[in-house]
Amino acid sequence: MKERIRMKIGFIGLGIMGKPMAKNLVKAGYQLAVLDLNKASVEELKAMGAETASSSSELASRCEVIITMLPNSPQVKEVVLGENGVIEGAKPGTVVIDMSSIAPLASREIYAALAEKGVDLLDAPVSGGEPKAIDGTLAVMVGGKKEVFDKYYDIMKTMAASVVYVGESGAGNVAKLCNQVVVALNISAVSEALILAKKAGVDPDLVYQAIRGGLAGSTVMDAKAPMMMDRNFNPGFRIDLHIKDLNNVLETSHGVGVPLPLTAQVMEMMQAIKLDGCGVEDHSSLVKYYEKLANIEVTR
Repeated sequence: MKERIRMKIGFIGLGIMGKPMAKNLVKAGYQLAVLDLNKASVEELKAMGAETASSSSELASRCEVIITMLPNSPQVKEVVLGENGVIEGAKPGTVVIDMSSIAPLASREIYAALAEKGVDLLDAPVSGGEPKAIDGTLAVMVGGKKEVFDKYYDIMKTMAASVVYVGESGAGNVAKLCNQVVVALNISAVSEALILAKKAGVDPDLVYQAIRGGLAGSTVMDAKAPMMMDRNFNPGFRIDLHIKDLNNVLETSHGVGVPLPLTAQVMEMMQAIKLDGCGVEDHSSLVKYYEKLANIEVTR
């Protein structure tokens, strides 16, 4: 605990995921300085004992570790490498842990730019959505130097149930893209199954209860099937963000020569329901695409 009190962490990005992650660090005893455009979120962390900063460079000048949790590659580049960015305030030996989900190529570009200043970067995207961010049981997949991963493992573990090193710079974000492929396709499969049950005259909830304990069962099914049937599409992870991730997936897959026909199809489904106004809803609202095709609504 004494070591935690001595180490000051800067946290940039207090959104749906970032705010509960930052709160878990404060609760664990770490000193935190926070920065976000949403002043209400900043004040909420301040009330818990966190310090504040006026810019990324100022925050970086005061902290040993900087955690970023931002929407996509452009925002991370701007906050880390832009004017008044982390790179301007960070001292040699500072470590940036980017827990955003961005393109692997962007991670490698940021890694190289920081390395010239003697600053290390771990790309450490997370999976689990808001509920797991709140209870500190996220899955974190990490790329970068192994020795840096080992040194700062405990910080990441404070926010997660699983923290796994997967390779050099960019590897964490490659793993996250693979995760997002499996999640997207799984949500699509759950949607198809529940629509089939409903249209065939069988209670979809009873079908869900019957199959969840067998080979078809999954964490995705248990998290998303009840939301679909309850018509609860409050965002744990928005359609807009999953579209962003699948854009990064397809850009990466095209770059390395890997056809992903199922992913491409689900991407188009998500684009279609975004046009129906569902972009800010949870990605479980993908079921609405199938409901429109079958002219039926999945309810319990």
